[in-house]
Amino acid sequence: MPELPEVEAVVRTLRDGGLEVARLQAAHVVRPLVTRPQAHQDIEQLSSKTTVRHIRRRAKNIVIDLSNHHSLRIHLRMSGDLRLEAAEKTSGPSVRAWWQLSGKRALVFTDARALGRVHIYPTDELNQLFEKLGPEPLSREFTAQRFAAIARVSRLPTKLFLMDQSKVAGLGNIYAAEALFRARVSPFVPVQNLSSARLEALRQAIRETLKAAVHSVYKAYKGPGGFRNHGDDFERLVYGRAGGKCTRCGRPIQRKQQGGRSTYFCAHCQR
Repeated sequence: MPELPEVEAVVRTLRDGGLEVARLQAAHVVRPLVTRPQAHQDIEQLSSKTTVRHIRRRAKNIVIDLSNHHSLRIHLRMSGDLRLEAAEKTSGPSVRAWWQLSGKRALVFTDARALGRVHIYPTDELNQLFEKLGPEPLSREFTAQRFAAIARVSRLPTKLFLMDQSKVAGLGNIYAAEALFRARVSPFVPVQNLSSARLEALRQAIRETLKAAVHSVYKAYKGPGGFRNHGDDFERLVYGRAGGKCTRCGRPIQRKQQGGRSTYFCAHCQR
């Protein structure tokens, strides 16, 4: 599932491709399910004949700010992708919506599992909705003081805390597990029980993990083959490695169910 690094890679690639300042001449919603509960006609009308002012990421959302003071909000979910393509590549079984650009190009949203969503809001209204989200972990707002203040009032186990978008924006199952391993913190310990020093170690591990993942995924996404769940050179130390040896102590990586998801960890190194 796309997490912060994957979504950030898509945003950066679209910027590199010149989507900012591009003209959206016409919008086409191929599968109306993708816009529910909004009417697909509203998406088409409000995003046609506009200019892209800015493209950004908020948590796991791709946001395209338009010249008519509206913003497209695109969530990739499990298998979505958003790419700049030649105009003739706007058909196919996984195409859900596309926007005609100048220069015989198109912005194409594909989603094999049909779980992704495309919505449009007045930009001010969308920004207000985003105020419910936690701080961006790669932003200046993600300070030791703010992270500690949020953690101190939560009784959640640390991994579930990190995956709660109202606490920290953009983290998902993969990178939460990787950051916890790097910080030597158990995914099961209540986050409010962590000392200030351990919280700071975790905050730093989150930032370092995400920076490395963004760099890796961005390189992988730019190459042939389109969207990937992770970059080739980002080393997963615990996620998906149940039964494999811990890179620190050599003991086997364990896997347990937590909050309906698989949690990977080293019981010896993470306390």
